[in-house]
Amino acid sequence: MATVSFKIEDGKLKAYRRQAKSAGLSLSEFIRRKMDGPDPKKPAKREQEYVRCEYTGAMIFKGHPDDIPLTNESVKEMLADFP
Repeated sequence: MATVSFKIEDGKLKAYRRQAKSAGLSLSEFIRRKMDGPDPKKPAKREQEYVRCEYTGAMIFKGHPDDIPLTNESVKEMLADFP
């Protein structure tokens, strides 16, 4: 595998490191997954499961183990492009 280096803003690097750690991935694997988009081997549609929230008792969607977890930082990053 070849090595690639590129410049990235400090804030994004910190966010990517934090998200990679919470997903249990190396930084390089996390960035590769972000660049490649959805895994073509992963089924496009899956039946959604529900679980009871331990804090509120509400029924919520159960995340897939392969998905990168949502955090406050990841949501802020996703919404940063919106006006």
